[in-house]
Amino acid sequence: MKLLTHTLSTLLFATTLGLPLAAQVGGRPTRPKVQRPVGAVWEVLRRQCINCHGIDDYAFYAQDRDAWQKLIAARHKPGEAVVAEADRNILLDWLVSGFGPTTKPFPRAYIPQEITTFFTDPEARRLLNRTCTKCHGVERAETARKSEEGWRVTLLGMRERGAELADEDLERLVEWLGRVWGTNQD
Repeated sequence: MKLLTHTLSTLLFATTLGLPLAAQVGGRPTRPKVQRPVGAVWEVLRRQCINCHGIDDYAFYAQDRDAWQKLIAARHKPGEAVVAEADRNILLDWLVSGFGPTTKPFPRAYIPQEITTFFTDPEARRLLNRTCTKCHGVERAETARKSEEGWRVTLLGMRERGAELADEDLERLVEWLGRVWGTNQD
Protein backbone atom coordinates (compact mmCIF):
# COMPACT_ATOMS: atom_id res chain seq x y z
CA MET A 1 0.00 0.00 0.00
CA LYS A 2 2.84 2.36 0.88
CA LEU A 3 4.51 1.62 -2.47
CA LEU A 4 1.24 2.27 -4.33
CA THR A 5 0.76 5.61 -2.53
CA HIS A 6 4.33 6.63 -3.30
CA THR A 7 3.95 5.60 -6.95
CA LEU A 8 0.69 7.54 -7.31
CA SER A 9 2.22 10.62 -5.66
CA THR A 10 5.22 10.46 -7.98
CA LEU A 11 2.97 10.05 -11.02
CA LEU A 12 0.78 12.99 -9.98
CA PHE A 13 3.84 15.18 -9.41
CA ALA A 14 5.36 14.24 -12.78
CA THR A 15 2.05 14.84 -14.55
CA THR A 16 1.74 18.29 -12.98
CA LEU A 17 5.23 19.21 -14.13
CA GLY A 18 4.29 18.21 -17.65
CA LEU A 19 1.25 20.48 -17.75
CA PRO A 20 1.56 23.90 -19.27
CA LEU A 21 1.70 26.66 -16.68
CA ALA A 22 -1.72 27.93 -17.81
CA ALA A 23 -3.29 24.59 -16.85
CA GLN A 24 -1.65 24.77 -13.41
CA VAL A 25 -2.81 28.34 -12.76
CA GLY A 26 -6.54 28.04 -13.16
CA GLY A 27 -6.50 27.27 -16.88
CA ARG A 28 -5.82 30.92 -17.73
CA PRO A 29 -3.04 31.82 -20.17
CA THR A 30 -0.03 33.37 -18.51
CA ARG A 31 1.72 33.95 -21.81
CA PRO A 32 0.67 35.74 -24.96
CA LYS A 33 -0.30 33.88 -28.11
CA VAL A 34 1.23 35.52 -31.18
CA GLN A 35 -0.38 34.62 -34.47
CA ARG A 36 2.15 33.18 -36.88
CA PRO A 37 2.81 35.56 -39.76
CA VAL A 38 2.78 34.42 -43.38
CA GLY A 39 4.94 35.06 -46.40
CA ALA A 40 8.40 36.57 -46.24
CA VAL A 41 8.18 37.32 -42.50
CA TRP A 42 7.44 33.69 -41.69
CA GLU A 43 10.34 32.55 -43.88
CA VAL A 44 12.76 34.84 -42.04
CA LEU A 45 11.43 33.71 -38.64
CA ARG A 46 11.57 30.06 -39.68
CA ARG A 47 15.16 30.32 -40.96
CA GLN A 48 16.59 32.70 -38.36
CA CYS A 49 14.60 32.71 -35.15
CA ILE A 50 12.45 29.76 -34.19
CA ASN A 51 15.25 27.24 -33.98
CA CYS A 52 16.21 28.87 -30.68
CA HIS A 53 13.03 30.55 -29.39
CA GLY A 54 9.36 30.97 -30.11
CA ILE A 55 7.61 34.06 -31.39
CA ASP A 56 5.33 34.59 -28.38
CA ASP A 57 8.09 36.40 -26.46
CA TYR A 58 7.84 39.35 -28.87
CA ALA A 59 4.47 40.28 -27.35
CA PHE A 60 6.15 41.19 -24.05
CA TYR A 61 7.59 44.28 -25.78
CA ALA A 62 6.29 47.49 -27.35
CA GLN A 63 9.33 49.12 -28.94
CA ASP A 64 10.43 51.22 -31.87
CA ARG A 65 12.76 49.96 -34.58
CA ASP A 66 15.97 51.10 -32.86
CA ALA A 67 14.99 49.40 -29.59
CA TRP A 68 14.17 46.17 -31.44
CA GLN A 69 17.58 46.28 -33.16
CA LYS A 70 19.32 46.80 -29.82
CA LEU A 71 17.36 44.01 -28.14
CA ILE A 72 18.14 41.56 -30.94
CA ALA A 73 21.84 42.51 -30.83
CA ALA A 74 21.95 42.20 -27.03
CA ARG A 75 20.31 38.77 -27.04
CA HIS A 76 22.68 37.18 -29.56
CA LYS A 77 26.39 36.58 -29.22
CA PRO A 78 28.61 37.91 -32.02
CA GLY A 79 28.45 35.51 -34.96
CA GLU A 80 25.14 34.03 -33.76
CA ALA A 81 21.98 34.57 -35.76
CA VAL A 82 23.67 36.45 -38.58
CA VAL A 83 20.78 37.88 -40.58
CA ALA A 84 21.13 39.41 -44.01
CA GLU A 85 20.15 43.09 -44.15
CA ALA A 86 17.08 42.43 -46.31
CA ASP A 87 15.86 39.74 -43.90
CA ARG A 88 16.60 41.95 -40.90
CA ASN A 89 14.51 44.75 -42.45
CA ILE A 90 11.59 42.35 -43.05
CA LEU A 91 11.82 41.15 -39.45
CA LEU A 92 12.12 44.65 -37.98
CA ASP A 93 9.19 45.93 -40.08
CA TRP A 94 7.04 43.08 -38.74
CA LEU A 95 8.18 43.59 -35.14
CA VAL A 96 7.45 47.32 -35.22
CA SER A 97 4.06 46.84 -36.90
CA GLY A 98 2.92 44.20 -34.40
CA PHE A 99 4.89 45.12 -31.30
CA GLY A 100 5.74 48.78 -31.82
CA PRO A 101 5.57 51.68 -29.40
CA THR A 102 1.84 52.21 -30.01
CA THR A 103 0.96 48.65 -28.94
CA LYS A 104 0.40 47.41 -25.41
CA PRO A 105 2.86 44.71 -24.30
CA PHE A 106 1.57 41.59 -22.60
CA PRO A 107 1.99 42.01 -18.83
CA ARG A 108 4.90 40.02 -17.41
CA ALA A 109 4.21 40.07 -13.70
CA TYR A 110 0.47 39.50 -13.64
CA ILE A 111 -0.74 35.93 -13.15
CA PRO A 112 -4.46 35.65 -13.80
CA GLN A 113 -6.48 34.42 -10.86
CA GLU A 114 -8.79 31.48 -11.23
CA ILE A 115 -12.40 32.54 -11.23
CA THR A 116 -15.11 30.32 -9.86
CA THR A 117 -18.11 32.60 -10.27
CA PHE A 118 -18.92 34.30 -13.54
CA PHE A 119 -20.55 37.64 -14.29
CA THR A 120 -24.07 37.76 -15.55
CA ASP A 121 -24.73 40.40 -18.20
CA PRO A 122 -26.22 42.88 -15.70
CA GLU A 123 -23.30 42.42 -13.26
CA ALA A 124 -20.72 42.97 -16.01
CA ARG A 125 -22.55 46.03 -17.33
CA ARG A 126 -22.72 47.53 -13.83
CA LEU A 127 -18.95 47.07 -13.42
CA LEU A 128 -18.30 48.54 -16.88
CA ASN A 129 -20.48 51.55 -16.08
CA ARG A 130 -18.92 52.03 -12.65
CA THR A 131 -15.30 51.56 -13.71
CA CYS A 132 -14.84 52.29 -17.41
CA THR A 133 -17.18 55.19 -18.05
CA LYS A 134 -15.25 57.45 -15.69
CA CYS A 135 -12.83 58.00 -18.59
CA HIS A 136 -14.64 56.93 -21.79
CA GLY A 137 -17.95 55.68 -23.09
CA VAL A 138 -18.92 52.03 -22.84
CA GLU A 139 -19.29 51.91 -26.64
CA ARG A 140 -15.49 51.78 -26.79
CA ALA A 141 -15.64 48.29 -25.30
CA GLU A 142 -18.81 47.33 -27.18
CA THR A 143 -17.19 47.92 -30.56
CA ALA A 144 -13.86 46.21 -29.77
CA ARG A 145 -13.33 42.54 -30.51
CA LYS A 146 -10.46 40.94 -28.62
CA SER A 147 -9.37 37.57 -27.33
CA GLU A 148 -9.36 37.06 -23.57
CA GLU A 149 -5.63 37.79 -23.57
CA GLY A 150 -6.28 41.02 -25.47
CA TRP A 151 -8.98 42.06 -23.02
CA ARG A 152 -6.68 41.22 -20.09
CA VAL A 153 -3.90 43.43 -21.49
CA THR A 154 -6.42 46.25 -22.06
CA LEU A 155 -7.92 46.01 -18.59
CA LEU A 156 -4.52 45.84 -16.91
CA GLY A 157 -3.54 48.94 -18.86
CA MET A 158 -6.71 50.69 -17.73
CA ARG A 159 -5.99 49.68 -14.16
CA GLU A 160 -2.50 51.20 -14.49
CA ARG A 161 -4.22 54.42 -15.56
CA GLY A 162 -6.44 54.45 -12.50
CA ALA A 163 -9.39 52.16 -13.15
CA GLU A 164 -10.43 50.56 -9.88
CA LEU A 165 -10.45 46.83 -10.63
CA ALA A 166 -9.58 44.13 -8.14
CA ASP A 167 -7.91 41.04 -9.61
CA GLU A 168 -11.05 38.93 -9.19
CA ASP A 169 -13.29 41.51 -10.87
CA LEU A 170 -10.71 41.99 -13.60
CA GLU A 171 -10.64 38.27 -14.37
CA ARG A 172 -14.41 37.95 -14.24
CA LEU A 173 -14.68 40.90 -16.64
CA VAL A 174 -12.01 39.43 -18.94
CA GLU A 175 -14.00 36.18 -19.12
CA TRP A 176 -17.26 38.05 -19.79
CA LEU A 177 -15.75 40.38 -22.41
CA GLY A 178 -14.09 37.44 -24.15
CA ARG A 179 -17.37 35.54 -24.18
CA VAL A 180 -19.60 38.46 -25.18
CA TRP A 181 -17.31 40.69 -27.25
CA GLY A 182 -14.53 38.25 -28.09
CA THR A 183 -12.94 37.19 -31.32
CA ASN A 184 -14.07 33.55 -31.32
CA GLN A 185 -10.49 32.61 -32.25
CA ASP A 186 -9.55 30.74 -29.07
